Amino acid sequence: QVQLVESGGGLVQAGGSLRLSCAAFGRTFSSYAMGWFRQAPGKEREFVARISGNGVFRKYGDSVKGRFTISRDNAKNTMYLQMSSLKPEDTAVYRCAADGPSGDWHSWGQGTQVTVSS
Repeated sequence: QVQLVESGGGLVQAGGSLRLSCAAFGRTFSSYAMGWFRQAPGKEREFVARISGNGVFRKYGDSVKGRFTISRDNAKNTMYLQMSSLKPEDTAVYRCAADGPSGDWHSWGQGTQVTVSS
């Protein structure tokens, strides 16, 4: 297991940008594929993006394709989510997690709030 801590959330105007970070503590970070999820009040958790352990393979949710970029720096044990062209509907708590061998997400961080004003 690994411990994950998100940071970088905040209040931004529509059209603006933010970069979220997910710092990992514990076992070898590079052995895990990692992902970002978000949940807005009253809505189900939504998949945002996933990145393989070596950073080569990336996948995005349809609602963020072309606007968000997931990346990682294994030397720093940190994953990032660069968010651009933000919309009010991107407002949510963003959490990072590690992807287990059976596709089971685990080691969830506590989350960071992103609020986009119109």
